[in-house]
Amino acid sequence: MRAVEISQPGGPEVLVPADRPMPEPGPGEVLIKVAAAGINRPDVFQRKGNYAPPPGASDLPGLELAGEIVGGDAAAGGFSVGDKVCALVAGGGYAEYCVAPVAQCLPIPKGLSEIEAAGLPETYFTVWSNVFDRGALQEGESLLVHGGASGIGTTAIQLARAMGNTVYATVGSDERARAVEALGAARGINYKTQDFVQEVRDATGGAGVNVILDMVAGEYINRNMKCLADDGRIVVIALLGGARAEVDCNQILRRRLTLTGSTLRPRPVAFKAAIARALRERVWPLLEQGAIKPIVHATFPLEQAAAAHAMMEAGENIGKIILTV
Repeated sequence: MRAVEISQPGGPEVLVPADRPMPEPGPGEVLIKVAAAGINRPDVFQRKGNYAPPPGASDLPGLELAGEIVGGDAAAGGFSVGDKVCALVAGGGYAEYCVAPVAQCLPIPKGLSEIEAAGLPETYFTVWSNVFDRGALQEGESLLVHGGASGIGTTAIQLARAMGNTVYATVGSDERARAVEALGAARGINYKTQDFVQEVRDATGGAGVNVILDMVAGEYINRNMKCLADDGRIVVIALLGGARAEVDCNQILRRRLTLTGSTLRPRPVAFKAAIARALRERVWPLLEQGAIKPIVHATFPLEQAAAAHAMMEAGENIGKIILTV
């Protein structure tokens, strides 16, 4: 089969087309003929040599895809051979065929294309797990999303808004600020020209937000704490600003703040299966009703994965970048 592999750690140019053997599904797994695969920031980290696949996972990049089940244990997940699904995988999405745990497969929501569906799993699994499970965002509370124009960001804004929450988002340009406001953010904040701490305090009348979804970490941590309401929660999902921070623990004690975080890729299938069930029950109806939608910024043929990565690293995208197979 055709695939794109990482020839060596480095820039986008190390993503090269290759021929690979067809993967074989095991118990509880299905073989999917890939129609489209999503690009995600962890793919970039893996390409640079900073995010190794979990034991037993494919060394090929690609954490989400959509396509047709062509073999394997489909019945174990209530599917049949020939069904169109999207799936969360621990690797291997940049290829013509990929093996996925059937428990991590979801039907393509009615009304969505395979290209749109390929951008759902990684972002929706991540947002649900971190904002609503770990961050415990409740109806009527407020959320600050850093990286609001990213695939994760555009998903978090729409989903939280649909769940009855007020959302604020930081972005890197005025154009992106208007784009996230069009998706439902109460305020898009250009972090390059505005102090997001002051903007959030002003927007909330000094009360602060209840939950922050943070992809930056580093020096953002203490700034985030200044944005939080009492009993607020910061959930870290990436370290774009660095892994270390000096934290004012007095604030944590006095205001009962929570600083937490998680990674999804190494978690067991049973954990991801529980998220899949929640998404199918709570989120898939919203997608089928058109209340929320995947935002696809651009598509590239599989063989042009290097160009897709270059676009992501340049920060040009609003929403998802998708590879078509």
